[in-house]
Amino acid sequence: MALKLRLARHGAKKRPYYRVVVADSRAPRDGRFIDIVGKYNPMLPKDSEERVILDVEKCKEWLGKGARPTERVARFLGAAGLWDWKAGNNPEKGKPGAKAEQMIKDKAEKAEARKAAEAEAKEAAKEAAKAAEEAAKAAEAEAAAAPAEEAPAAEEPKAEE
Repeated sequence: MALKLRLARHGAKKRPYYRVVVADSRAPRDGRFIDIVGKYNPMLPKDSEERVILDVEKCKEWLGKGARPTERVARFLGAAGLWDWKAGNNPEKGKPGAKAEQMIKDKAEKAEARKAAEAEAKEAAKEAAKAAEEAAKAAEAEAAAAPAEEAPAAEEPKAEE
């Protein structure tokens, strides 16, 4: 039988309170357990001495019998000097899920398309400015090359005979 030192949740909704218990690893989290070896109240401040209360003698006894602590309980036991706790490294935990990865890809594609559209718009604006400049030069050259036509003079009224 594989023994675990783990937390069993008690307390009201949104007001958690845990017992540190020794249980068979196959038993449900809040189900059957063998012994209570401590208490954990996460609602108390981190520097409070009553946040984690462990019965050191019972913990030593169960660890001697082969019980293995979970990550959180191993942290508590490490603080009490009963267990050599090393920080866990789970690189998979911080990775986004499939939907989040898809959203990131879509966002990157949209940003890239927007940048491309902006670059095209800038090029089109430059070309339009060049075309307008050339048209203005051509009109200026045309106006300078062609003699200015005189405006027709106003006709004099005919004298009545």
